[in-house]
Order: sequence, then C-alpha cells, then structure tokens
Amino acid sequence: MNADREVLIQALERCETNAQALREALEDLRPNVKESLSELENLDKTTRRILDQFAYRFTRLQDDMANLLIPAILQNMAEDVRSMAAIDRFNRLEQLEWLDSSEEWLEMRRVRNEFTHDYPGKLSERTSKLSEAIKVSYRLMEIFDHLKVKIKTEFT
Repeated sequence: MNADREVLIQALERCETNAQALREALEDLRPNVKESLSELENLDKTTRRILDQFAYRFTRLQDDMANLLIPAILQNMAEDVRSMAAIDRFNRLEQLEWLDSSEEWLEMRRVRNEFTHDYPGKLSERTSKLSEAIKVSYRLMEIFDHLKVKIKTEFT
C-alpha cells in the first residue's frame, strides 16, 4: 500500500470515529431536542454533556473532513494539494463530482462557526443556532457517507 493510500485510510477512520460519535449524540439528543432547545438556560448535566459531545464531534468531523479527508482524496487522484487553498479543494471535488456544491460546504462552515464561536445574548438566537447546527450536522454526515462510497468505489 502506498503512502497516499495509507493517509486516506487513516483520515477515513478518524472521520468515521467522529461521525459515529456525532450520530450517537444526535440519537441521545433526539428524544429531548424540543426540551433542550427551549431549556438552554437551565440544562441538566446529561443534556449539557450530550450538547457538548454534539458540538465537539460536529466541529471535529467538519474539520477532519476539510483538513484530512478531502486533501487525501485529492492526493489519491494525483492532485497537488500542497498549495491549494481549502476553497480550491472544495471546488476541485465539485468539478470531479465528489461534492455536490463547494458553496454548500462553505455555508456549512459558516453555520458551524456561528454555532461554536458566537454567543448571542438572546435565548431565541442561541436556540436558532443550535437548531441550524443540528440540521447541518445531518447533511454533513450525508456528505461523509457519500464520500465513503466514492472512496470504496474509486480506490479499492
């Protein structure tokens, strides 16, 4: 196995770990999502931990896909990613029909940044950001699952 293939497998495994933990956090959150969204001010320990796990794995999955998996995919296609900006990587994967839209990826990144870095004062704004992040996390996992299928098809 060549070095590029090994890097791809390691990136895929790392993303899979994050995706699985994100799925579990969403499953744990699902029965209480309405209560969690309405009670962001006074969360119990368990719900706070679930939300923390969600936030961490949502961030990790998106970062690891952008910084590890996507470059590894391109390297395995003999693309020179060393000097490519992230947006150029997303655009290239869109051209190669591995991503539906590089713009969608950037929008998901915006949602993630607002969710993890902005601390709005109003409960309704925090609730809205959490709800949007949950929605985007499902789409992120769909994209990851699509990439896994493409990797298996193209590289195995």
